[in-house]
Amino acid sequence: MDILLQVAVILICLFYGARKGGVALGLLGGIGIVIMVFVFDLKPGKPPVDVMLTIIAVVAASATLQASGGLEVLLKGAEKMLRRNPKYVSILAPFTTCFLTILCGTGHVVYTMLPIIYDIAIKNGIRPERPMAASSVSSQMGILASPVSVAVVALVAFLAKAPVNGEIIDFIQVLSITIPSTLAGVLLIGIFSWFRGKELDDDVEFQKRIADPVQRQMVYGEGTTLMGKILTRDQWIAMWIFLGSIAVVAFLGAFESLRPTFDGKPMSMVLTIQMFMLLAGALMIVFTKTDPSTIGKTEVFRAGMIAVVAVFGIAWMADTVFEAHLPELKAALTDLVKTQPWTYAIALLLVSKLVNSQAAAISAMVPVGLAIGVPPGYIVAFAAASYGYYILPTYPSDLAAIQFDRSGTTRIGKYVVNHSFILPGLIGVGTSCFVGYLLASAYGLI
Repeated sequence: MDILLQVAVILICLFYGARKGGVALGLLGGIGIVIMVFVFDLKPGKPPVDVMLTIIAVVAASATLQASGGLEVLLKGAEKMLRRNPKYVSILAPFTTCFLTILCGTGHVVYTMLPIIYDIAIKNGIRPERPMAASSVSSQMGILASPVSVAVVALVAFLAKAPVNGEIIDFIQVLSITIPSTLAGVLLIGIFSWFRGKELDDDVEFQKRIADPVQRQMVYGEGTTLMGKILTRDQWIAMWIFLGSIAVVAFLGAFESLRPTFDGKPMSMVLTIQMFMLLAGALMIVFTKTDPSTIGKTEVFRAGMIAVVAVFGIAWMADTVFEAHLPELKAALTDLVKTQPWTYAIALLLVSKLVNSQAAAISAMVPVGLAIGVPPGYIVAFAAASYGYYILPTYPSDLAAIQFDRSGTTRIGKYVVNHSFILPGLIGVGTSCFVGYLLASAYGLI
């Protein structure tokens, strides 16, 4: 009976925190952990310190890249490619935002691209909903394919404690599954988006909107572009420092013999990423004229620090409850997860929607899944299910896509769940989980 009450407390904290938004989600975990310890007399669990420190390191580097202007180098290159191929924007735009996320480790880089994508679509007679919704969803899917994303680092850290046949599923093995499965999902999203919705000439609502000269000017008015912006030497230096650091991280992940050895074991990739992300931020400050006081004011830094608090509160609260009831959970769920491991993916998807964060969902659910007997291979195969916050259009990137689409085609439906992002999300995540399962099977992890 106690566990039902405790789970109810967790759900109440999640629902209320998600409703309030921002850091409230993590802070509400504080209420939960106090209730668990002082009311239910549970032993406090362990907060995911390694994950939190990695978030801070990656966010610090990414925010420094944004403050230095190095991010604009990547964005301008992406825009140039899209403007050269406007007819294919519905397929190319999702890949563009996905790759930007893979490089930067955060999906928040999509905000600058959305108005550019809209301008390209509307000026070429393409229904903006097609690339806009697809790009928002794909930017979040790229998180599971990024070597410097918090979600991937958290996943690798948890898997390090759960060997398969005596061997650990390492950093490179995880990415060898999540990268191709993510790209497969993005491809299916793009193909679907190419044909979705009515053509603008056949859309009665759109035609009524542009019949008004004022509305027409708003829809087709001056667009956003970086093409005329002159990039400075410092911006290029910052960009190459950041990309070089990512390349070094990936290289050290592939060749563990190059990492220092302590007590007979190579240094973990968690520590490696933390070190090189801090190094990247430091080098950008040393070799460019970036004002350190502006780093904390960037959108990337703000969103990243919110993620730290969210992971801290939610994961600590959940770990406290599940650790206390681990024997009962194993007895009740072991047979289920062994015969029907896909149920873990459903649970992960729902938790992700509640916490609006892939890193937080992984931090909360992966330790639980491993503890109750979900095979590590399935954990990796279904990692894409940690992106479930497309189910309701409340995530900032989705709301931004709606705001930037002045044509009104990217929208929230009458019944809320029938919005522009639900089908791309279902298609992308479903495809990624399916391909992830096939790859994990091929690699002998399942």
